[in-house]
Amino acid sequence: MIRSYFSSIIMEHSIRRIVTIVFIAIFLATFCSLSLAAVGCTLNDPDRDVKRIFPESTGYKTSFITIEEIGGEPLKEKIQEELGEKFDPIYESIDTPYAYYDILKGKKLIGRIHGVNQKGKYGGMQLILATDLKGNIIEFYYQKISSPEARKFRDISFTRKFTGLSLKDFYKKKINIKDPSKENNEDFLFTLRGIKKNLILLEKFKLDKKGGTK
Repeated sequence: MIRSYFSSIIMEHSIRRIVTIVFIAIFLATFCSLSLAAVGCTLNDPDRDVKRIFPESTGYKTSFITIEEIGGEPLKEKIQEELGEKFDPIYESIDTPYAYYDILKGKKLIGRIHGVNQKGKYGGMQLILATDLKGNIIEFYYQKISSPEARKFRDISFTRKFTGLSLKDFYKKKINIKDPSKENNEDFLFTLRGIKKNLILLEKFKLDKKGGTK
């Protein structure tokens, strides 16, 4: 009887310990996800990237913009409508800061570099665009991609196919680019979504209605 009593106490203690551990794990996972949601996509080495893409540049200015400060919920709804789907509530919150690197030659603005975080099949992706003053793509590359076929996605034979495209091409569905992977079509579609979103944000944040710089 005494042995049974102590066994029940030990079992109860073990169950409480397991419940506590599970609760802590859920809390940490939620906290980390929410923390990541508030972090925008910045360049790992902006000095290097700016000089590589814009060799004639003499400097750059960095700014951080959120949907919340520019237009709030009405702007968020407008962007979702143009994107064709709802934002991810964790990774695409209204207060996520988006980084813009305005590239300068002397005092003259000659282009921009900007990126977005995009949820992928195997983890988050960071999609970087360099654009001219009218929003046309000069260069596209992945700063981060977790796909098992990442090498195929990063290959310049694929990424350079986006050069010259603009948001109008996405709206008119004139994107004649094939999936470079064999078994990872989801990340290809996520890539197209992320680039389109990046261009929509550029238009709302930096370009005027005539397609020029604000």
